[in-house]
Amino acid sequence: MASEQISIFDMFKIGIGPSSSHTLGPWRAAQRFVQTVDARAGIENVQQVNVLLYGSLAKTGVGHGTDIAILLGLSGDDPVTFDVYDVVPKIDRIKSSCKIELGAKHQIDFVYNEHMLFLYNESLPFHPNAVTFQAFLQDGSALSETYYSIGGGFVVQEEEQSAGTTEVDLPFQMDSAEDVLFWSRRTGLKISELVLENELAWRSEEETKEGILKIFATMKECIYKGCHTNGILPGGLQVERRATKLNKRIVKDRPYHDFASWLEAIRAGGKDFGYILDCVSCFALAVNEENASFGRVVTAPTNGAAGVIPAVLQYYITFYDAFNEQKIIQFMATASEIGSIFKKGATISAAMGGCQAEIGVSSAMAAGALTECLGGSQRQVLMAAEIAMEHHLGLTCDPIGGLVQIPCIERNTMGAIKAITAAQLALQSNPEKAKVSLDAVVGTMWATAQDMNVKYKETADGGLAVKVPLSLPEC
Repeated sequence: MASEQISIFDMFKIGIGPSSSHTLGPWRAAQRFVQTVDARAGIENVQQVNVLLYGSLAKTGVGHGTDIAILLGLSGDDPVTFDVYDVVPKIDRIKSSCKIELGAKHQIDFVYNEHMLFLYNESLPFHPNAVTFQAFLQDGSALSETYYSIGGGFVVQEEEQSAGTTEVDLPFQMDSAEDVLFWSRRTGLKISELVLENELAWRSEEETKEGILKIFATMKECIYKGCHTNGILPGGLQVERRATKLNKRIVKDRPYHDFASWLEAIRAGGKDFGYILDCVSCFALAVNEENASFGRVVTAPTNGAAGVIPAVLQYYITFYDAFNEQKIIQFMATASEIGSIFKKGATISAAMGGCQAEIGVSSAMAAGALTECLGGSQRQVLMAAEIAMEHHLGLTCDPIGGLVQIPCIERNTMGAIKAITAAQLALQSNPEKAKVSLDAVVGTMWATAQDMNVKYKETADGGLAVKVPLSLPEC
């Protein structure tokens, strides 16, 4: 079987929160289904659509916005461009009218409680995140398609071999850390340079650069918005946003009017250790509070872990005066390769591997990227990624109330801090003497995922999700 090919733009996708596997993936699946039905039978011939949610998509679907994403996908809306302020109003209109306009061009009856079915006690063997769409046609026939949201916004059907970019002839096929080292030794290229050379097989250098900077712009806007938005997060847990208050304490009375001047206001606060910790935590909180509010975020590699990489990148930009395109592209390219190694060798789906597959992978990605940008060797980059993941092994996914809030938001701050620590350790170490390789920790993570009890895999059936009464305030 051909090796899986994963582009930077497979690992980093622009979408709407709160979950890549439970929101973005099902959204894309709904879009695919509408396109399939239109191609096979004509969308105008559809009389009724049923949606069947299985496994983790059923158990935590409402808290993760799965139902919302599917309704928007069936309506022909796109997560990259859809107005985030219209998410709730549009869903309210669909539910109250009991009508949905398939593909934005054919209206049918859709009664939410009858046609959106949560099969809490049923799972499909291929993957815990499964959704089946049924379309009943005017001539009495029906079409049915099942999709699996396998993490990070990737969507496949069971017969598909890959969820990544269209296959091409890559100059450097890298499926493992050992492959990365082989090609870096043979060519002398940095990991980011190997990645960017591979990207040329899909598109021009300029297109790749523009795409990465668009991803960064979305991250930047998300951080800035999250640091300047007050309120209570939706979902019923009454979780108060904290990033704005923390940002005010960080910048104090120093004036600013945009992102660039905000950076200067933060830099003016100095480089005290506690101050930097507050800043990194603030950046991560900001992103994941936006994610929890159906804001526009970037899967990095997932939505639940979307704050780690932006926080570490923002730390690098702020405290190393690295607000330039070349460094940002280098950071993102390196991070994407680390993420792809985990996706190919293990999983980036919390429904398959627990939170180690989300926060752990994002921390490893950020650690490796920061290490290269700070001048680390290829071996030190991989060492940093290994250190970061090693200390997330076994981390469970136990969202209280099925919401991507507690403990998910704070875990992004921890993942970011661990990434920075891992980078510093790697930069001060001789990787030739490392006892654990990145490939070994990837294999260990996958073995741990397979051994982990299903109740700790994004089902809200174990851990904090059952030990903390919903009536208690967040600490």
